[in-house]
Amino acid sequence: MEKLTDRDKRYLWHPLTQHKTQREMLGIKKANGAILIDEDGNEYIDAISSWYTAMYGHCNPAITEAVAMQMQQLDQVIFSGLTHEPAIALSEALMEVLPANQEKLFFSDNGSTAVEIGIKMALQYFYNKGQKRSIMLAFEEGFHGDTFGAMSVSGLSSYNGPFEEHFIQVERIPVPTEDTIDEILSGLESRLQQENIAGFVYEPLVQGAAAMKMHSAEDLSRILSLLKSKGVLTIADEVMTGFGKTGTYFASDQVRIKPDIICLSKALTAGLLPMAITSCTKEIYNAFYDDEIRKGFFHGHTYTANPLACTAALSALKLLQSAEIQENIRWITDRHQQFDKEVKNHPRISATRQKGVIYALDLKIETPRYGSLRDRLYEYFMERGVYLRPLGKTIYLLPPYIISDVQLNKVYSAVRGALELDL
Repeated sequence: MEKLTDRDKRYLWHPLTQHKTQREMLGIKKANGAILIDEDGNEYIDAISSWYTAMYGHCNPAITEAVAMQMQQLDQVIFSGLTHEPAIALSEALMEVLPANQEKLFFSDNGSTAVEIGIKMALQYFYNKGQKRSIMLAFEEGFHGDTFGAMSVSGLSSYNGPFEEHFIQVERIPVPTEDTIDEILSGLESRLQQENIAGFVYEPLVQGAAAMKMHSAEDLSRILSLLKSKGVLTIADEVMTGFGKTGTYFASDQVRIKPDIICLSKALTAGLLPMAITSCTKEIYNAFYDDEIRKGFFHGHTYTANPLACTAALSALKLLQSAEIQENIRWITDRHQQFDKEVKNHPRISATRQKGVIYALDLKIETPRYGSLRDRLYEYFMERGVYLRPLGKTIYLLPPYIISDVQLNKVYSAVRGALELDL
């Protein structure tokens, strides 16, 4: 029988891939819990939860069984002019855990569109009010997605280079540190006098694609406080950080100043089905609530609030709130801290950082061509049955909440071994 690896080459174009230099794709036949199984029967621990989505493990029966029941009753229906129980139930459940200032939810399909919608909400909010604010603000090195608005506010040129001349207007500020926060605030205070910035898009506490770069909740709060005092809308991109990964339901829970808009996806549906949500305050919603039809928010996706995805999300949220998963999150957090104490002074490590179940370390190495280092580390981990995707010289872990002690020890062992490699 012809292998998946060979059949894949005929027609498929994979994301984030230079196919001329990429090794052939690995065919995955099955997944269960924290384990991926390839077509030859080899097993790999999914130590990054398949891009931070399958946080409750692959094929979690509590989720798959609920979705299987739902698909016998209502699979898909237009969400313009119609509504349904899974969307309503999910909205009610989410409002129990979102920051208290959030009051309205807008559904879409993925993280990029969740951010795109947040940007459009901010820009149209001021348009509807008759105010000229057309510039967005963002952190340097942020990543918010691959659609044009989301790319515009992202700061990684390796993703966005060919498209930059087509972007919306965006200005950037440095990610704050203890040494730079006062200077950033001073510069921002001066810049905000022009009163033409509509919104600030940011990843709270952890910048994922920037190699898990982290900043303090208090420094972020000071920036958000200043922006809010000048009427700028704040948009928290919690696509990566949301649903328990930083130790709280949302990273914004640890930040004193709450966002006006929150973007959600990835672990929202536990990796089972694609869906996203952009939540906002009642004040923002009210700027669109008008007798003039043109002031409405005319954005829509065919699969908006798909009943199956809503059911998956509701089941995932119940798991997140369970005592077992909350205890697992604390346990993984503690294990990461113990592992960090063991390795942080290793001569091959230049820095480590951790927030909740997210752990990252930087190798002390003169970085060769980006791809060669990443490929060498990737192959090393895969040979040891651990699926990790290093970012340059950064190795990061973001395991599913259901990972076992044996599995987590195997992940740590693989990282220890990588520290001894001749890179």
